[in-house]
Amino acid sequence: MNSTSRRPSNIRISLTLTKSLTFHTKFHPQFGHLSVIQPAKDLSIKEGMENEEEITGEINAEISTATDQLAVETNEDPYHNQEYLQRKLYFLLEHLKKMHANLPEQYQMRISFELLAGLANTLLNDTIFEIVKGLMEIQHVTETHLMQVREKVENDHQLEVKQWESKIQDPEELEHIVALMKIKHGKNMKETDMKLVLHLDQKVKDQQSTLEKAGVPGFYTTDNPKEIKIQMYLLDFILRLSRLKFEPNSR
Repeated sequence: MNSTSRRPSNIRISLTLTKSLTFHTKFHPQFGHLSVIQPAKDLSIKEGMENEEEITGEINAEISTATDQLAVETNEDPYHNQEYLQRKLYFLLEHLKKMHANLPEQYQMRISFELLAGLANTLLNDTIFEIVKGLMEIQHVTETHLMQVREKVENDHQLEVKQWESKIQDPEELEHIVALMKIKHGKNMKETDMKLVLHLDQKVKDQQSTLEKAGVPGFYTTDNPKEIKIQMYLLDFILRLSRLKFEPNSR
C-alpha cells in the first residue's frame, strides 16, 4: 500500500466494521472534518460504563486467546497440505481482486496487489475472521451504550424544560427561560458529543492495534483519515470473505 505519513492529524474519523457512519453523522454531519477539542471536565460518560467494559472485556479475552492461538498455528509446518492452501489462497485472492475492482479509483490505486496478496495469505487462517467478528461485536456494544448516553442527555434536557413550564406562569418570562435553556442545552449536547466521539476514537485505536498484532496487513494505529478509510475497505473485504464458503475440491 502506498502509505501516507503516519503522523497523527487533528482529524478524527471512525474505523467502523461496516460502511455505515450513521452513529457519527448523527452527532456531527461533517464528522470527517471535526477537530479534536478537549471535552468539558464537568461531563462524564462513565455512567453505566461498567456493563460495557464487562462485556467488551469478555470479548477482548476471547480475541486475545484467538490471537495467541494464531501465533501458535503460524509456527506450524508451512508445507502441511500445500495443495489445499494453494487452492484456498487462489480462492481468497480472486475474490479480493473482484472487490478491489469495485472500489473508487483513488482507493484502487492506494491498495496495491501486494497488499491484497498479503491479506489473502493472512486469511488462510480462519482465526482472523473470528478476531474481526469479535471486534465488530465490541463496536456494537460500544455504539449502543453511547447512543443510550446521548438519549439520556436529551431526555434530561426535555425534563428540565417541562419542569420550568410547570413552575412559570408568565408567558414572556417562560419564553426567556426556555431561550436560555436552549443555549445551555445546545452547549451541553455539543460537549457530550465530543466526549462520545473521543471515547469511540479510543475503540478505533484498539481495533487497529488488535489487527496489527494479529498480523493483518494494512493495519496500524493512525489518525490519518485516508489511511483509516483504506482500513475500512479492508475490513469490509474480510467480513465479506468470512461469509463465503471455500470448496477445496471445486475446480
